[in-house]
Amino acid sequence: MSVIDVVVIGAGIHGAGVAQAAAAAGYNVLILEKEGVATGTSSKSSKLIHGGLRYLESYQFSLVRKSLKERAVLCRIAPQLVKLQPFYIPLYINTTRQPWQIRLGLTLYALLGGLHKSNLFKRVARKNLKYLDHLKQKGLKKVYQYYDGQTNDTKLTKAVIKSAKELGTIYICPVNITSIEKNENLFKLTYSENNLEKTIQAKVVVNAAGPWVNEVHNIVAANTKSLEMDLVQGTHIIINTPAPSGVYYLEAMDQRAVFVMPYEHDDEVRTMIGTTEKLFTGKVDDAMATEEEINYLLDVYQNYFPENINIKVIDSFAGLRVLPKVGGSMFSRPRDTVLHWAVPGMLTLYGGKLTAYRSTAELVIKKIKPLLGNKKRIAFTDQLYLNLE
Repeated sequence: MSVIDVVVIGAGIHGAGVAQAAAAAGYNVLILEKEGVATGTSSKSSKLIHGGLRYLESYQFSLVRKSLKERAVLCRIAPQLVKLQPFYIPLYINTTRQPWQIRLGLTLYALLGGLHKSNLFKRVARKNLKYLDHLKQKGLKKVYQYYDGQTNDTKLTKAVIKSAKELGTIYICPVNITSIEKNENLFKLTYSENNLEKTIQAKVVVNAAGPWVNEVHNIVAANTKSLEMDLVQGTHIIINTPAPSGVYYLEAMDQRAVFVMPYEHDDEVRTMIGTTEKLFTGKVDDAMATEEEINYLLDVYQNYFPENINIKVIDSFAGLRVLPKVGGSMFSRPRDTVLHWAVPGMLTLYGGKLTAYRSTAELVIKKIKPLLGNKKRIAFTDQLYLNLE
């Protein structure tokens, strides 16, 4: 039985990134996926490649700096998939955050991005406010504009998988992993594929199963150490109105951030609104948008765009984010990926941002390299062009 260097469980964006990075570093890699590429959380994000302006409020400066750096890398290596969009922040008489606070935040954002021209901001001239997609004018004080990235998360994940395959990664789907055993320095993984039971051996296992990570631990025949986590449901809706000219960064009634953005749906560019943050309890596979969440997002939209009438929700989706179980509000919790050794040789990824998937994958390689030894590097992930053609 041949031995695989790295087995990656899960083909979401983080599993795809780890597979690509490991293959680029010269290791032989196998991905085991139960349903398909980006069928879980990675296809249900806000589709943004951004630094996370709102994370400045919870002092996550290193995450913002890293994300802005990664945004620049992705714009360079995946120009067909990641594009900069104008973002608008409207401020009204009753907006909680004052103009000086927004200006300070945008200035810090630009500084953390190295003052690159793509990270600069401006105030929209008052004479141009009326042209902003029927944005409510009553009580409007100022609108700031800056730039951030937008993508199709499913296509991006598929492009990373494609790159990993070109580097030699083997991808098997659908599979059902039935057991993982640790024998001395190797893992034995048993799984079923097309109703046939198969077994492989691996030096390292990377658990990138998203909200299912702790379920993977349950099939390990060893004493695994799982981290406590919360699953937070984020719902998005797509409505029948034409797409806005940019992304609107809005303050909801409860002071949360909600985005209104262009989104391609069934070959037409529509309007997408999201996201919510609702603690999820239940079976991961049962996550779905609730009527309460849909109405919440519609209320936010109609508050800022009251002239748009006869609004109809044509689609909705809900994804589950993994957040560490710590004190404080969901908003203030760390959003960076937590890397955790569940057992020696099995590294589990908890949470993380779409934007930072590549840098997270490179960090994973640093963690597992001592267990694998050096191999002749094939490529560097920040130089690999991503496309689906």
